[in-house]
Amino acid sequence: MAAKKTTTAAAKKAPAAKKAPAAKKTAAAAGGKRKPNAAFMKEMTPSPALAEIVGSKALPRTAVVSKIWEYIKKNNLQDPKNKRQINADDKLKPIFGGKKSVTMFELTALVNKNLS
Repeated sequence: MAAKKTTTAAAKKAPAAKKAPAAKKTAAAAGGKRKPNAAFMKEMTPSPALAEIVGSKALPRTAVVSKIWEYIKKNNLQDPKNKRQINADDKLKPIFGGKKSVTMFELTALVNKNLS
């Protein structure tokens, strides 16, 4: 025998849930340009070891990291099996604190130590 579904009148008359107010749109979501963080855009002077790779001219942090990535790719320093691992050459070893290799996630922290 098949069981019959029973619904109560109270369940049918339950009020609908109220909608939450619409969230405010951010500038990026609204189609506008995002304003860059001033801390990232501040020009910083590289240490002598870092200057061998990116030059001695003061640059924003983002530009320094970009130039290091250019150097890494140009010299084929990414580990071929694990692309997240960066192998150090003679110029990168002092920046990496003497380590043979670091992960790409450690890279920014190590670069920041070489900026003033």
